[in-house]
Amino acid sequence: MSSEPSHKATIFALSSAPGRAGVAIVRVSGPQAGMVLNVMTPQRPKPRVAGGRVIKHPRTGEALDRGIVLWFPHPNSFTGEDVAELQLHGGRAVVAAVLAALGDVPGLRMAEPGEFARRAFDNGKIDLAQAEGLADLIDAETEGQRRQALRQAGGALSSLYESWRRSLIDASALTEAAIDFSDEGDVGERSFQQARGIVETLLAAIRHHLDDGHRGEILRDGFHVVLAGAPNVGKSSLLNALARRDAAIVSEEAGTTRDIIEVRLDLGGVPVVVSDTAGIREAGGAVEREGIRRTLVRASGADLIVWVTAPEDPQHTPPEELRDLADRTLLVLNKADLVGLLSGREDRGQLSLGVDNAGVLLPDDMLAISAKTGAGTSELVERLAGIALERAGSGEEPAITQVRHRRLIEACAGHLETFLRDDPNMLEVRAEDLRAAVASLGRITGRVDVEDVLDQVFARFCIGK
Repeated sequence: MSSEPSHKATIFALSSAPGRAGVAIVRVSGPQAGMVLNVMTPQRPKPRVAGGRVIKHPRTGEALDRGIVLWFPHPNSFTGEDVAELQLHGGRAVVAAVLAALGDVPGLRMAEPGEFARRAFDNGKIDLAQAEGLADLIDAETEGQRRQALRQAGGALSSLYESWRRSLIDASALTEAAIDFSDEGDVGERSFQQARGIVETLLAAIRHHLDDGHRGEILRDGFHVVLAGAPNVGKSSLLNALARRDAAIVSEEAGTTRDIIEVRLDLGGVPVVVSDTAGIREAGGAVEREGIRRTLVRASGADLIVWVTAPEDPQHTPPEELRDLADRTLLVLNKADLVGLLSGREDRGQLSLGVDNAGVLLPDDMLAISAKTGAGTSELVERLAGIALERAGSGEEPAITQVRHRRLIEACAGHLETFLRDDPNMLEVRAEDLRAAVASLGRITGRVDVEDVLDQVFARFCIGK
């Protein structure tokens, strides 16, 4: 890392949330950050020591606010550049006045989204995976998301992938040695076999890492639950009961829900996205048919399908289109209060549930609830939370959190499989397999040229980060 700031422009932005608040933080980064303190808060404080100062307009000398000032000389700052922070009173007028004053300083400009973090990456303060973890930490809404993002921002994934990368570099060196000593028989053969041993061990670890049920992505993006069933079985009422608000319109008219309605829940620290969908039946209208098509598409991609039925519903199991998804389907009998079955456990014999009062044998694993009275819904929430927590995992092992990471790791595994499978006598080609595998891992943390993904990663940040 260079001992001098790598950017000429000095940038500034509000780094705390916009709006009325007790405290607002304005960050300045770049070679002129120290000069800003000299002209706006005379008597620059000691490095990393907070100092109370009157903050003045750099041109007129007008007092704008009285606040706390911090000074972080490079390279010991978040961005690796000279950084100044102004902690202001959080009124809108105060913040606007200070930002306008900074804009009057020649050579300063407003930061773009994610530019502070981008400079931290460019100056070697964080790698690309840590930057993505930092973005996830800012976006975290649940305790589980916070823990996972904090581990990634702290370098847990980077350390794992870097250890793999070092092992592959060792295998590459051994393969290159096998090429160099190919005329010396046992020497070249021994080097290549050592390289194969490293690759075999590493490939097993990578396959285990990939075979994680997408738990990291589930925790980051949400565990998706689809409420499906025939029309008028109470799916919308159940959605409202889970959300504890009127998120969906409830009507006795069948087929009221035509489009998909979503609510987000926090169940045990796992974000759970519950979708209310159109009732599945033989539909006549084009709009209802489209709603049913969307239901089937959404259900096929869900982490869990909650199939909702009711006493008057003659079919208590999913239709043929969803039967292949039985391993991720939870059966729920709604309106159980109408037949005296409230706890979901008693009297599971031949109940008169059909419209013609014919006896129907309920599956043993079906939960009985009443979205109207609330009976049994707490048991359903506990079941949903348990399934979501099981899928999200304990969080003790670093988990893949980004689709980008998964694709690059899969590409790395593919190159290693080719290395082990194809002709070992073509050493130059096998060496190229390892170089491609190393490059795939390097693109996760930014250890190779990743200009094509940098703008996409840092654009996720808000201005001021």
